[in-house]
Amino acid sequence: MTKFSDLNLNPKVLKAITEAGYETPTPIQAGAIPSALDGRDVLGIAQTGTGKTASFTLPMLSLLARGRARARMPRSLVLCPTRELAAQVAENFDTYSKHLKLTKALLIGGVSFKEQETIIDKGVDVLIATPGRLLDHFERGKLILSDVKVMVVDEADRMLDMGFIPDIERIFGLTPFTRQTLFFSATMAPEIERITNTFLSNPERVEVARQATASETIEQNVVMFKASRRDREGSEKRKVLRALIDGEGDKCTNAIIFCNRKTDVDITAKSLKKYGYDAAPIHGDLDQSQRTRTLESFRGGDLRILVASDVAARGLDVPSVSHVFNFDVPGHPEDYVHRIGRTGRAGREGKAITICSSRDEKQFDAVEALIQKEIARLENPIKVEPRKPRKPKEDTAKPAEAVEAPKPAKEDRPQREERTKQEARPQREERQQRDDRGDRSDKSARGRGRGRNDRRDNGNKVVGMGDHMPGFIAMSFDERRGQ
Repeated sequence: MTKFSDLNLNPKVLKAITEAGYETPTPIQAGAIPSALDGRDVLGIAQTGTGKTASFTLPMLSLLARGRARARMPRSLVLCPTRELAAQVAENFDTYSKHLKLTKALLIGGVSFKEQETIIDKGVDVLIATPGRLLDHFERGKLILSDVKVMVVDEADRMLDMGFIPDIERIFGLTPFTRQTLFFSATMAPEIERITNTFLSNPERVEVARQATASETIEQNVVMFKASRRDREGSEKRKVLRALIDGEGDKCTNAIIFCNRKTDVDITAKSLKKYGYDAAPIHGDLDQSQRTRTLESFRGGDLRILVASDVAARGLDVPSVSHVFNFDVPGHPEDYVHRIGRTGRAGREGKAITICSSRDEKQFDAVEALIQKEIARLENPIKVEPRKPRKPKEDTAKPAEAVEAPKPAKEDRPQREERTKQEARPQREERQQRDDRGDRSDKSARGRGRGRNDRRDNGNKVVGMGDHMPGFIAMSFDERRGQ
């Protein structure tokens, strides 16, 4: 059996490895370290949790043991897709380089540019960065990559998922052609294979496991979930999650719960806290200091449950995670492998349970096709009552003789107006005849009245002008009558 002492590493690096408690390298480490020490490009393909970080950290430290970095010109470069993974790599360098006089810088978002520039100006041997922040420093003129001797791309498939491939290609163009490249990935998508063919020179391919396979030490289960109503799916799903956690009992010492969306991360963490679970969220929208505190609390055992988005699926190295719960089936099947890879690390046993709703069945079929294994089904711990159909209304039909005639179908507006006019015409004619009769009776009454008045009144009033005629008009008629 190969031991670290057989790999021709720097004695000071070997001393740090022994103090860390390691003696035997993992398969990916045993395959990649000798080729990296010989100066060859390495293409490493291995599932998550197999020790890929140490497989490039240890040879890099041995190669950089001699020499000194110049200001703004790092001697090596490690590219990581997420802040958490970059921080983990930095911790590995601190662990294995404590007996070497090497400097490092961590360039990630959420940290002041000024503080990072101060470190770069002093000169660093190892530069660990995310692609975006690295290019920001380069465009500011604070970084020169022409002296990079060793370049590492870690979790390349995650770089592809996050859209970093154009940035990676640009960074490759900024580094010397004579550099040594160590390229690591859990899967080999066609785009990644194209990059390796373009930028790696006759690499040593080290593949220790079938692509996208989960560790055999991880017990995998799934609960096929169907909500009683669509608007209750979230609350019922969280109820199932709590029942699964309770069902594991003391075996669930700590756990990571993965959600697809950041909003679900916050809602799930808040719900667990409400029901008395020790839980906290972590995702990309949180402040970097808060993310760091949460991770440190989880690693230290002060926090039992970590609710995370896929930002934590890579680069979260907690050796003793007992359980992983997939609150959602991941959109990309490869992410399932990386999620459950947070448990069962370094040969330990672990358990992964997925909640699959009706809408996620196609994605879950893709997961089983990728890992080439049928995942065992678990019975839903919560009996979700299906939605009860509404009771039909009681028959309140009237007797046959009292049933109203069916209403006629709706007519067009012109037809309806014409029908209304026809129905109203007889009524108008009748009303007109009645008004005419009333007018005639009124006229005859007024005529009879005037005759009686004329017979009674023998004065000088003018006939036909009415009693209200002004007196000065009557005077003119009287004068003519007198003439």
